[in-house]
Amino acid sequence: MASTSEDNKIPTVGEGAEASTSSKREERLRKFRELHFKRNEARKLNHQEVVEEDKKLKLPTNWEAKKARLEWELSEDQKRKECAARGEDYNRVKLLDITADDAERWERKKKKKNPDTGFAGYAEAQFRQYQRLTKQIRPDMERYEKQREESGEDFYPTTNSLVHGTHVPTKEGIDRMVEDVERQIEKRAKYSRRRAYNDDSDIDYINERNAKFNKKAERFYGKYTAEIKQNLERGTAV
Repeated sequence: MASTSEDNKIPTVGEGAEASTSSKREERLRKFRELHFKRNEARKLNHQEVVEEDKKLKLPTNWEAKKARLEWELSEDQKRKECAARGEDYNRVKLLDITADDAERWERKKKKKNPDTGFAGYAEAQFRQYQRLTKQIRPDMERYEKQREESGEDFYPTTNSLVHGTHVPTKEGIDRMVEDVERQIEKRAKYSRRRAYNDDSDIDYINERNAKFNKKAERFYGKYTAEIKQNLERGTAV
């Protein structure tokens, strides 16, 4: 009987080198597959980031601020409704969540801020009034959702949509508009007090409204037209 059999034959040097080479090749292939997988994953994430960035670039510049403002207003309206359902005063409940540091900081900020700088021009005054009136608007979200369901695709009109004259305002909306217009008229009547009449002043107006306009024009442009007025009075104007 032979001392060794074919089953427990000792591997030769060539067979050991071949096994080592094969294991190294398998290790390299495994690493290559991992790198290939990571590259595909990075390419997918980069594409998602590019799409998201493109969406943000197409949005308005102040979209984030508008979105945060709308979310805050919806949250405030929801809290007001909850307080009203519980029979509580929302302003008192809101003050309970404000710390002394926050209240002091807001008070300092309020003192520094001067929203009304006085009359600087009719365009600025009209713009301030527009901002003041738009801040008072409280959208009816239930009515909004109902109108969107009723309008369907016409709710977002295109060049082929014909929706002019189809909207019928509600009675509550008309009443709110009338009340707001009456409130503006009443406030405008109280805003301007009647000045004492001066008999010695020049009469360069045709009615009281024209006199107010002339005073405002004189206040802002009088120093530029003073010489022209003097030449006209002396008769030396060219």
